Amino acid sequence: MIATVLLIAAGYVVGSMPWGVWLVRIFRHEDIREHGSGNIGASNVWRTYGWKLGLPVLLLDVAKGFVPAFVAAHTVGYLAAALAGGAAMLGHYRPLFLGFQKGGKMVATAGGVFLGMAPLAALVGLAVWIIVFVATRYPSVASMVTAVSLVAWSWLFGYPWPVTTFAALTAVGVILLHRANIGRLLRGEEHRS
Repeated sequence: MIATVLLIAAGYVVGSMPWGVWLVRIFRHEDIREHGSGNIGASNVWRTYGWKLGLPVLLLDVAKGFVPAFVAAHTVGYLAAALAGGAAMLGHYRPLFLGFQKGGKMVATAGGVFLGMAPLAALVGLAVWIIVFVATRYPSVASMVTAVSLVAWSWLFGYPWPVTTFAALTAVGVILLHRANIGRLLRGEEHRS
């Protein structure tokens, strides 16, 4: 129990590291929150500054979900991994290091969590994201479709109930955090990448 609590706390702290803010500040001396969508995540950094900043932010946002989930899955179990991964996602959404202000939409961090505790589902989910993105050129649509598909992949690959439950809760969270994108899609105003 103590190990799980420590993993959850560590997951939140790791997830709170706002790499989009930090890397843009270091290399461009700007605040990513004042550009593009105002989001601190990899999509906005990539769209605003290109792949040279977007790719490192993406990899670091994935890593901050992967590390807590992987460590928890291999030391305590799947429920601890889901809780530690969920804490990392919460940290990305409301980062400690930004005074709990608005963070990112958790998509890359969620991908890292799945890679850490359900790698087969994560890899198929990545393929789904790429296919949907190539077909639509909308990262938001690719993210929402992938999040929903992870519920099915988790179940089909036979992962334990904490993984499938986590997938379902993640899908709901990702869709809720994309409400503005859904509105823009319906109005034909969403930007393609």
